[in-house]
Amino acid sequence: MRRAARILGTLMIVAGVLTLGWAVLVWRWQDPFTALYTHWQQGKLADSYKHLVSDYRPAPLRTNLAAERRTIRREATAFRQSMKRGSAIGRIKIDRVGLDMVLVNGTDHDTLTKGPGRDLRTFMPGENRLVYVAGHRTTYLAPFAHIDAIRAGDAIEIELPYATFVDRATKHRIVTASDLSVLRSPKREQLELQACHPRFFASHRYIVYAKLVRVEPRGGDAFSAVSTQAAARG
Repeated sequence: MRRAARILGTLMIVAGVLTLGWAVLVWRWQDPFTALYTHWQQGKLADSYKHLVSDYRPAPLRTNLAAERRTIRREATAFRQSMKRGSAIGRIKIDRVGLDMVLVNGTDHDTLTKGPGRDLRTFMPGENRLVYVAGHRTTYLAPFAHIDAIRAGDAIEIELPYATFVDRATKHRIVTASDLSVLRSPKREQLELQACHPRFFASHRYIVYAKLVRVEPRGGDAFSAVSTQAAARG
């Protein structure tokens, strides 16, 4: 009887140590099992996006900057309307947190297991409206694990088949999960990144706000986004 009790006690201690070790592993890095799944999905999405870029035919370049801005806006709208939920639409890169992943269309559960996703209720970069991107913090490769490390001025790059958009982080904000005001689009280009907060809980959302500063049309010359914002208000 005593031997059985000792064995049971030992097993409970081992189980406790393993559970603690697992919690530390996920807290400091990420859940390795879901990470493997997302890594596999990202590989497939990368191939899909490569073909998308290869097959994409951007609109003819304009010599007039105002006309080029309008062309990009039309392309962005057409691209948004043509892309299906769960498909690869671009790449998102944030040097500050070492992020470089395929961006997926949608923020439902299945889509976010593949990588960071654009909320379908918002717009594509280039439409001069809100672009809202969500991602996990502890599971599925945890693309936004270190979202709270992003500082004002950090570059956030979103590459799409028709252009690459460079934003600069401006501030962050923590809101409740039920606060849908963050999805209200301003009448200008604005990028918001979202992840659950605090880690392991879904009671709040950590939001990073960013301002568009540079547009690089595919095959064309890059230009400052300041004039783009002015045109959107005009």
